Parts: sequence; structure tokens; C-alpha cells
Amino acid sequence: KLKLVESGGGSVQAGGSLKLSCDVSGTIPSSACMGWFRQGPDEVREGVARIERSGIGGYGTFVKGRFTISKDTATNTLYLQMTNLKPDDSAMYYCAVDFMVCQWLWGDGVRGPGTQVTVFS
Repeated sequence: KLKLVESGGGSVQAGGSLKLSCDVSGTIPSSACMGWFRQGPDEVREGVARIERSGIGGYGTFVKGRFTISKDTATNTLYLQMTNLKPDDSAMYYCAVDFMVCQWLWGDGVRGPGTQVTVFS
């Protein structure tokens, strides 16, 4: 059974950077993609980034080149490097590993407990 644990969140001033990590334990299904989504106080889930098994990444339109998703297959760790953070980026960030992630569908599959990102101006 898959278990995901996120880390790396925190409070940062606008324009700053954070790197989120997601430790994945268990066997990742061959049909799954890995990714990050976020959920703010309004409870709306928003896809942030996705990476396919091939390593090809995809991003939400709001990212605009500020974030980079990557993975270390040797350690089964997923990363999200975030730069030029804005107050609107404040949210709980979740790691997800599921075939639904490949379809840019978020939140109803396997995910971690989340890590909070707060950006202040």
C-alpha cells in the first residue's frame, strides 16, 4: 500500500522560494503519475504540477514558469521547487500518486497529509 509524506512547507516572504518533498513508500503502479495539488481556505483543489513515468512534466496555468517538479526514482522522492512565491500561492500542498493524476484529476486518490505553505507580503 502506498504511503506519502510531504515536507518542506513553511512561511516565506513574497518573492521567496521553497522546496517541497514527498517521500513515497510502497510500490508505485505502472499506470500512475505523480504530482502536487493544493487546497486553500476555500477548499477548492487546484492542480499544481504533474510528472509522468517518462519524466515529462505538466503545470497549472498559474505556475507561469515559477515551479519545477522533479523526482528521484532511486529514493522514490517527489519534489516541487517553488520560486517567486506570491501570497496567492498560500495553501496546503499535497502530494498525489494515482492514475487520476495523469488525467489532471486531484484529491480522490492516494495522497499525503499535506504541508502548509504561507506566503506573506
